[in-house]
This record gives sequence, C-alpha cells and structure tokens, in this order.
Amino acid sequence: MPKRLVNSLNASLERWLPEKRLFLRSDDATRFVRLRPATQLLALGAVTTVFGWTLVASSILAIDAVSSGNSRDQVTRVQSAFEQRLAELSQERDARASEALAAQNRFTVALDQVSEMQSKLLASEEERRELERGLKVVQSTLRDAIAERDTAKQQTAEAQDSDSTDRSEEFAVALDILSGELRNTATDRSQARKEAEEARLAAQELQVERDQIIARNDQILTQLEDAVSISIEPLDKVFRSVGMDPDDVLTTIRKGYSGQGGPLNPISYSTRGDAALSQGETKANKVIVTLDQMNTYRIAIEKLPLAMPVLDSFRWTSPFGRRWGRMHEGVDMAGPVGTPIYATGDGVITFAGRQSGYGNLIKIKHELGTETRYGHLSRIRVKAGQRVSQGERIGDMGNTGRSTGPHLHYEVRMNGRAVDPMSFIKAASNVQ
Repeated sequence: MPKRLVNSLNASLERWLPEKRLFLRSDDATRFVRLRPATQLLALGAVTTVFGWTLVASSILAIDAVSSGNSRDQVTRVQSAFEQRLAELSQERDARASEALAAQNRFTVALDQVSEMQSKLLASEEERRELERGLKVVQSTLRDAIAERDTAKQQTAEAQDSDSTDRSEEFAVALDILSGELRNTATDRSQARKEAEEARLAAQELQVERDQIIARNDQILTQLEDAVSISIEPLDKVFRSVGMDPDDVLTTIRKGYSGQGGPLNPISYSTRGDAALSQGETKANKVIVTLDQMNTYRIAIEKLPLAMPVLDSFRWTSPFGRRWGRMHEGVDMAGPVGTPIYATGDGVITFAGRQSGYGNLIKIKHELGTETRYGHLSRIRVKAGQRVSQGERIGDMGNTGRSTGPHLHYEVRMNGRAVDPMSFIKAASNVQ
C-alpha cells in the first residue's frame, strides 16, 4: 500500500483512534512502540472476527448436541407411525379384496340365472315348434275332413249333414285349444326373454362393480408397494454409508431370526381362476417380502452403535484421519472433566481398565462385527463381561493417558478395522 494512502487513512482515523505509544523500559534504555490508527483498526477487526467465529461455532455445536440426543426417539416415532399407516393400508386392502370376492360371487350367481333363463327359453321355443307342427297336422286333417264332407254330399242328406256338423265342431274345438296353447307359449317366451335380458344387465353391472373394486384394490397395493420401497432406500443407505454390504447384513440377521413351526396344511387352489386377483396377490406378496426386508433392516439398525456418546455440550477438537504424521483412528470430543459418557449401542464390555496411550479405556463389542472404544476417561462405571444397552452411562470424561486436556477419544471398528465414527453418527439422520 502506498505510504501516501496509509498517511491519509491514519489522518481519517485520528479522530476516533488517536495514536498510542507503548513504552518499553529497561535498566539502561527506554523504547516505545507507536500504535497508529490503522494498526489499531486492524487489531480491533481481528479481535472482533475471532470473537464472532467463537460464538458461531459454539452455537452450531450446541444445536448439534441438542438435535442428536433425540435421534433414537424420532426413529421410534417415525417407525411407529409408518407401521400404523401400513396396517391401515393392509386393512383397506383386505376389505377391498373381500368386496371383490363378494362381487365375484354375485356375478357367478347372475351367470347361473342367465344360463337357467336361456335353458327355459330354449325349452319354450322347442315347445312352440312342436305346437306349430301339431297345428299344421290338425289343419291338414281338417282340410281332408272338409274334402270328405264335400264328396259325401251326394249321400243321404240327413246322415251326411249330421256327421259333417259333428266332425266340424270337433275340429273347431281342437283348433281353439291349440290356438290357446300357442298364445300361452308365445307369452311365456316373451317373459323368458325379458327375464334373460334383465339378468344379463344385472350381470354387466356386477362385472363393472367387480372391475372397479379390483382396480381400487390394485391402486391400494401399488401405493403400499411404493411406500415400503421408498422406506427401504434410507435404510439401505445407512449400511452403505458405514461401509457394510446390505445383503450380508440381511443374511446375518435372518440366520439369527429363522425359527419356524406349526402344523402344515395342504394349500388349496382355485379351479375357476382370475387373472386380476392373481395379479393383486402377486403384488401383495411383493409388499410382504419388502416389509420383511424393512423389518430385518430395523432389527439390524438396533444392533448398530448409532447414538452419540456425549449428550452434554462439547467441542469437536480432532477428526478421524492423519494427524501430526500419524493415523488418528477416532474423533475427539472436548468437555469438562466428569461429563457423562454413554454407550452408543447395545453390547458386551470386553475391556474396562487402563491401556497405554488411551488411559482409562472401555471397549464394547456389538453385533454385526462392530466394536466401540471410549478413551481418556476419568472414571470407569462398568466392568468386563457386563452387558450394556444403548444410552446407558458407562463412564466419565477425563484427561488420562496421552492427552492435552479433558476430552473423549471415541473409536468405531468393524471386524477389527478402524472406520470414521462420523459415518455412523451421520447415518442416524437417514432413518429419521
């Protein structure tokens, strides 16, 4: 910066920051240091920046400490709400399936009625044809009788007239009877056609109702399938984020929860068949498989050390990674001596004592090949062989071992290999 500009700046600041002199006196000499206005302004700016950064960092750490304490309760509440929603969707699906089955039964009854009406209609049509053939025979016989009557006119008048009149009356009566039967048959046939048409319309309405129920059932199953699929993704992400193979985790959990039993009954199969209902059953089976996978993930998550070891206020003072030319295999959380230290997951204490470098150290063996370590403690509250639960107090923060101040050295190991504990702490946010 040009000297002229510096002098101009000092002259402008002289009113608010007058020049100061710092005298340094020794036995044989006296020296002084001039603090010009620009120098004082830079010093004040530096102090203000450091103070503001300290306030912001403390606030962020305090907010993180408060929010991390509630992660397990939030996971439980979300899991309960989701399971309740799944139960409601399952009940609605069962209700729609029952309605579809009832509609199918009504449709079957209607088809039987239509078949019966068609049989009656065919029978009445056959009867009408027989009556028409009988009527033709009677008409032919009547024509023959009239012809015989005409040819017999030449015979005696009284006998011919008497006989012809009697036979004509008999044929007239027979014709009236056949005409009445034909009218009745025609009426029955019209009634049968009407009833068959009504039955056909009823069957069509039942078919439409059944299709609507099946479509609604399919929509519910699709929504349920989408819901469980979306819920699987964060759970799968949890294990991948901590370097674990989800397939291996599921296999391990299922080996520990593989009990079966009960009498075996033969499976009954439908002989009628229904493509729509079969497709719905296929979707339902897929949802059941996904729910089983999600439940297995939930069991596995409960076995991982995902909680925070320190719930009170603290500072992150050293991350995982290389430090001063050596590998730092954990994270450091600084706080006052005596700050409570909690187990981050269910497990068994494998070591509780003093170890070089770590000072007072606690090792906890968890399932799925994970282990956590808590170093530099001022007090150990558990002993080797003891089983502890997530959130149980196991010791107090201290300054033992190779340490520059009171803090907790927290490690997470998988199959004996140290991994970044922050991956487990951040993974807890994926299941909230």
